[in-house]
Amino acid sequence: MKFENILAETDGFGRYQIAIITLLVFSRISLPGHFLLNNFIAAIPSHHCAITSLENEGVFGNLTKEQRLTVSIPKQEDGTFASCHMFPEPQFHLLTSSSNTSALPVIQCQNGWEYNHSTFRSTLVTQFDLVCQTKGLTKVSASIFFAGVMFGAAFYGILCDKYGRKTMLLVSIVSALVFSIASIISTNFSLFMAFRFLTGFSLSGISIISIVLSLEWVDTEHRTFIAVFGSVTWTLGNLMLAGIAYVITDWRMLIVTVTAPLALAVATWGWVPESARWLIVNGRIEAAYRYLQTCARFNGRQDFTARIKPETLFAVTSGQLGHNYTYLDLIKTPCLRRLTIITGIIWYGVASTYYGISLNITGFGLSLHMTHFIYATVELPAKVLIYFSLEKLGRQLSQVGTLVLTGVCLIINIILPKDYWMFRTSVAVLGKGLSEASFTTVFLYTTELFPTVLSADRVAWAIPVLWPTWGRVSPLSLCYWRRHGFPSPRWSLGQWWSAQDWWPSFCQRPIRLNSPRPL
Repeated sequence: MKFENILAETDGFGRYQIAIITLLVFSRISLPGHFLLNNFIAAIPSHHCAITSLENEGVFGNLTKEQRLTVSIPKQEDGTFASCHMFPEPQFHLLTSSSNTSALPVIQCQNGWEYNHSTFRSTLVTQFDLVCQTKGLTKVSASIFFAGVMFGAAFYGILCDKYGRKTMLLVSIVSALVFSIASIISTNFSLFMAFRFLTGFSLSGISIISIVLSLEWVDTEHRTFIAVFGSVTWTLGNLMLAGIAYVITDWRMLIVTVTAPLALAVATWGWVPESARWLIVNGRIEAAYRYLQTCARFNGRQDFTARIKPETLFAVTSGQLGHNYTYLDLIKTPCLRRLTIITGIIWYGVASTYYGISLNITGFGLSLHMTHFIYATVELPAKVLIYFSLEKLGRQLSQVGTLVLTGVCLIINIILPKDYWMFRTSVAVLGKGLSEASFTTVFLYTTELFPTVLSADRVAWAIPVLWPTWGRVSPLSLCYWRRHGFPSPRWSLGQWWSAQDWWPSFCQRPIRLNSPRPL
């Protein structure tokens, strides 16, 4: 008897499975709040050189604030005051003459900066003066976070297959909670980045384990629904981030708020069951049987004990007992090597574009909060459409279709002049929704293509390839491209996305195999 047959005896999609998904919401809803947090905590408000020292010396007399700035700071072509330069001494003649200030000598800001706090009361920029020469450090903070995700994926991917999903889920939740709170008491930017690295390291475990655990408790008929519903949690967290960031404009309190659900996750962790599939594969038959009994009782299948005995579970192990699986098993056979390479390419393309769009929310004529909210809102209809597409068209066609259409949206936005900002924003929002649909598909696709004993390793391998690599390259490369006048980052995204559209066609169509699946 296969595990799917045993799970069917408990009702493979009943109240027990719904309870598991609900319990995992508390940990998963914090993920977008941290992964996209840099959009708000590292926002750069308008600023100019501080002139308080000159004011204290009384050199301005009875001049108004605007007049003091006029004689102290040069104006840019758009009429705003320069952000990083000031006059070496007050130019009082500018009060009566509108002569060009570009010919006047300027120096770097000498006494810090003054910031516009109308939108953000406090950000990393205002806290640590990350402007002008140190402006690029705002991108470094995001890169450090995703580097933590990379190393955390390798760590939790191995250990959750070795020590179990439930135990490592608690470790990841508690550590993410501790390091997130620790980051807000950082006295310098280096210490903050160290704690953000550790936060990303911990959140990686939540992302991996929650996905694998939820899919391993449902039957194949409802796996698509669970995968899509689970991804809706990300969208809800994404929507909440826009609203929370609009209300809470202090970066420390914002981190505390988006981390708060993890406290509920710790409180409800005891009710989360271990994966019965993992227990069987690792020879813990009695524990697996107890969980299956609980599942059957919770789902109203009172005859489970009479129909299924502990001895029945031994037939499901498929000879996998006593073997410790590692990342090397992903390239053990020609079929696995092929799948590993191709899905890795797909993962990288999907994530590079998703995070490239999500972390680049300026330049559309809307506020940061509104752009982020619209980007998050479009994910909901995208998930509904991808659910029916996965059911009717299958994984392969859905993956190819969403990739191609996203690439088309990116290329259209490249061609359109910036004057058509309304239409460009609409196309960008459509592309964002399609990229999220592709993300949802590839998560489900990956878990179905690989054996159960490698499912966590496979997802964990994909995360180091896609999230941190783009997380490290994207923020720094966007900054570099803009600073040195290279072509638009969206052009590079469009080129990459179009180039890798055809890779899903090389992946086999996933057969809904009875799990656990051997190598």
